[in-house]
Amino acid sequence: MGLWTKFFSKKTAPSNSLKSNQTIAPQKAPAPQIKVVFMGTPPFAADLLMTLIEDRYHIVGVVTKADKPSGRKGEVTVSAVKKLALEHSLPVLQPEKLDDTAFAQIKALSPDIIIVAAYGKILPKRFLELPGFGAVNVHASLLPLYRGSSPIHNALIDGCEVTGITLMEMDTGMDTGNIISQKTVKIQPDEMLEQLTTKLTLLAKTMLSSDLPLYVKHQLPATPQPTTGATLCQLIERSDGQVIWSSEASRIYNQYRALSPWPGLYTFWPQPNTTLRLKLHVINLLPDRKLSPVHGMVLEHEGKILVQAERGMIVLEEIQLEGRNRMPVSEFIKGNPTFIGSTLK
Repeated sequence: MGLWTKFFSKKTAPSNSLKSNQTIAPQKAPAPQIKVVFMGTPPFAADLLMTLIEDRYHIVGVVTKADKPSGRKGEVTVSAVKKLALEHSLPVLQPEKLDDTAFAQIKALSPDIIIVAAYGKILPKRFLELPGFGAVNVHASLLPLYRGSSPIHNALIDGCEVTGITLMEMDTGMDTGNIISQKTVKIQPDEMLEQLTTKLTLLAKTMLSSDLPLYVKHQLPATPQPTTGATLCQLIERSDGQVIWSSEASRIYNQYRALSPWPGLYTFWPQPNTTLRLKLHVINLLPDRKLSPVHGMVLEHEGKILVQAERGMIVLEEIQLEGRNRMPVSEFIKGNPTFIGSTLK
């Protein structure tokens, strides 16, 4: 069940030696003198940890998920947060469970506040109550919308036009705590996951720098979340990348925007004696166009390779047959002419 530059600033009065058109750059206010434990895992969280480092917070510990094997070779990978913490000589904890041992380790750090960003685990009550300022979560949605671990993906899948960042006090629920601050961003019609994540990360960094000091100084009171309108995130799994051609074309395109590069979109191309898996690397949307009554039918029209969906068509640009190289669809057609007229499943 998770990716997020300057503190509030003041201008120095100009001295008599300054020219009338000369300006003074804003001075960065010092970070509150509090001990911080940071908890997070992916690159989004690492960017926020970097903000705390740049803002000169006293970070007494960094908690992240345990190293795990990945890929076909099973090579052990470490989280983006761990990499950054080690680069800055910060103490790192990687508990498998938030049990008595983990609690004792964090308690020994005597944190004044815990900052959480896409850590990947729910914090038990005693962890939340350990620091005097409690725990603050940076969440990539406009709570109470999209509570859970994949809010950016879900906003794209659902075709949302706006989303945002919420700073919130953590409680024992799933992203149900009081809201400290909230800011919105627009989602462009063709914006992909990576682009939206970058946009939200920059916003989150700015909010953490500007709003956390105010919260610690009791100048930014938290307010309860609305009691209605809450939604939960769909967990993203590899199987979510399969295209259902009877879906609306816009839904398929939003699925592509949300799930690229992982898990990516894929479909199946039936053959006389087998069925081949086809990955859709680059696609586009042709709304409100119907050239066939059959969902999944592959057609060539006006120099484009199209697949019929409900209420529109999907334009194939780059695809990859399992076991083969990724290539432009025009090259694929040269070696697989029977692809035109086939029906994808």
